[in-house]
Amino acid sequence: MNLSHQHRQRYAIEGHARYLTFSCFHNIPMLKSNRCCQWFLSKLAELHAEQTFELWGWVLMPTHVHLLILPHKADMVSEFLNRLKKSIANRALNWLQKNAPDFLVRLSDKRSCGKQTYHFWQRGGGHDRNIYSTEELHEKIRYIHANPIRAGLVAQAGDWEWSSYQTWETGKDIPISIDRDSLPPLMRM
Repeated sequence: MNLSHQHRQRYAIEGHARYLTFSCFHNIPMLKSNRCCQWFLSKLAELHAEQTFELWGWVLMPTHVHLLILPHKADMVSEFLNRLKKSIANRALNWLQKNAPDFLVRLSDKRSCGKQTYHFWQRGGGHDRNIYSTEELHEKIRYIHANPIRAGLVAQAGDWEWSSYQTWETGKDIPISIDRDSLPPLMRM
């Protein structure tokens, strides 16, 4: 059995936040493009407006994404990810076909049956982790916001345009809204 293509089990537990991570195909920095990041945030905002989840944190890195959400229905994550990822992939692949067809070879995937397809996202569902405590929720938000610093992309979290850091810091829902009021506060000792 090829373990790299196994489907990961999602544990849909009512009331648990989910920390989601997924990557671009072969870690190609597709999200280095402002265009792709704007498409991603536009679709994320559209799905968020449907009010099927609380959005507590996000970051778009050149090669991957981290999201922290609280699904309103425990079993909605697979559909949410499918709609989000498919939308961005379709837009990007269509754009590339029209404007940079030579780049498509980097996204090519020839299956054992001989069929050739193009991918924006790595196959599979990515990583999906249930979050069990308020402390872990806050730790994941800090981790998400520090990701660009750890990657050497910026010196301070506020310098990275593609995360929820500024939204948390300023209280302004720019570039997209987050559900700060529903995040359980940390208890101070």
